[in-house]
Amino acid sequence: MDKGKSVMGSGRRWAVGFTDNSASSSSRDIPDPPGFTRASQDQDDSAVSKQKKDAEPNWKAQCTMFEPYKDHKVDLLAPKLVFIALNVAALGLGVWKVGFRASLEVLNTLGLLPTHLSDWVSSLPPPQEVEYSGGGIPF
Repeated sequence: MDKGKSVMGSGRRWAVGFTDNSASSSSRDIPDPPGFTRASQDQDDSAVSKQKKDAEPNWKAQCTMFEPYKDHKVDLLAPKLVFIALNVAALGLGVWKVGFRASLEVLNTLGLLPTHLSDWVSSLPPPQEVEYSGGGIPF
């Protein structure tokens, strides 16, 4: 058996073909993912702007967080504002904590935070002298 040949003899066992099969029927059987549209190269700006204008109402129609609670008898403006305010506050707290902790770690790594007793030596008073010795001539 030759090196690179499969057992059946049909060609290389681990070969990958990089040919463009976009015109084949097998690639048309697979649907495009959501939000993806095939655009031709000769598409003019008016078609692109029309597509952008159509995308915004479709996006707004999908944001239906409070749709089950919609009632003309009840005003939902206050609960919506509280919901938004709490989410913004939680996001701000998370960003502050992560940013604060990261900055503390950087300052501590650089040795700029006073975390040891030796960092406070300059603010301590000098110790009292307990003994005095003088050298020289004995009496």
